[in-house]
Amino acid sequence: MEQTEQKLFRLLEKGTSAVLVVREAERQLKEAGFEELQFNQTWGLSENGKYYVKHHDTTLFAFTTGEQAEPRNKIRIGAAHTDFPCLRIKPSPDVSAGGYGQVNTEVYGGAILNTWLDRPLSISGRVAVESKDVMHPDMRYLSVERPLFVIPNLAIHMNRDVNKGVELNKQTDMLPILGLLGEEKEEHMLMKFLAEELKVEEEKILDYELWVYCMEEPRYLGRQQEFILSPRLDNLTSVQALLTGLTESRPARGLNVVALFDHEEVGCYTKQGAGSMMLLNLLEKIHDSQGKSAAQTRESLYDAFLLSLDVAHGLHPNQMGKMDITNKPVLGKGLCIKEASSQSYATDCEAVAVVEQICRRNKIPYQKFVNRSDMPGGGTLGSIASAILPVRTVDVGVPLLAMHSAVETMGAADMKSLTSLVTAFFQA
Repeated sequence: MEQTEQKLFRLLEKGTSAVLVVREAERQLKEAGFEELQFNQTWGLSENGKYYVKHHDTTLFAFTTGEQAEPRNKIRIGAAHTDFPCLRIKPSPDVSAGGYGQVNTEVYGGAILNTWLDRPLSISGRVAVESKDVMHPDMRYLSVERPLFVIPNLAIHMNRDVNKGVELNKQTDMLPILGLLGEEKEEHMLMKFLAEELKVEEEKILDYELWVYCMEEPRYLGRQQEFILSPRLDNLTSVQALLTGLTESRPARGLNVVALFDHEEVGCYTKQGAGSMMLLNLLEKIHDSQGKSAAQTRESLYDAFLLSLDVAHGLHPNQMGKMDITNKPVLGKGLCIKEASSQSYATDCEAVAVVEQICRRNKIPYQKFVNRSDMPGGGTLGSIASAILPVRTVDVGVPLLAMHSAVETMGAADMKSLTSLVTAFFQA
């Protein structure tokens, strides 16, 4: 296994919720010599420095300063998201049904619901525990790395039309089974489990952000192991490409930034999403620490560049009619440059040409993706972030099959092409 794919596999295994994605990113950055900063403190940055800062545990920014030989240095930004479609555990979670203990959940993002049935599932996220300082609860992080749940299908004998397509109700059909109940209803089954896992008193638990995640392991498949099958390829492929590109590139000067945002799957418009002011605030704080004025920051933006990384749709061999009639990206043939006249993908021919030139000069395989004209697709954080930060922006990503399934498929070679693009971009 190549080092690029080793890092991806570890992130896929450890990044079971946005907060755990950020923790794994932090581990990689520290290992590469990056220093942590705090938003509420004054920064003293040095030339050729390597830094990162977290925001509400689920969003992270990392940057290298390079040499400050010019008053207005280049700014290169790469952005991706740390969240993915899954199930979120609600407050007062315990549900009792016919001797089974279940957990009340809601669907997060646009998940393909039936793919979550009959799979080993577990819990990941963070828990707020009572502390002495009321303004700062004791935050505990949790990733249960053993199967806890299952959401069972209904047998075909009880649902003869199941193969004709069955709509699943998000409230009643997506409740995972946690265990069996005794003769008397067991109250607070999940809370007792959390208290045991965290080694705290049950009544000390105040609140939580807990997610049900798919426990399938990433693996190769295909005649020549040319595919990777795994949960969370959307969008941890992009997160890892940015981390590797930033830590392994060697820029001579200027500012290189990685922005890993939360909440893309639910619209981006939150305090830690790409629709917030955080990226602009970050750039202003960096420039302020370098003695540059707000005017210089604004001026530098107009020669900056944002590479927005999120996955694309690959050509499905059983559903070829769902793809555009002339643009048909195939897994394993290179990263995708994503375009849309609606601007759901950030599209600008000059900016796209920049990415194409980087790919051509570095012999990086690439393809182009557009939706069918009669089938609007999803969007990315690129258009949202660039509306607040008016810089040239291009959307790119690896093509997938079964995007938003509990388990997705990608071409193994495409991870290398995406990582090579990011590395070359930061050095351009």
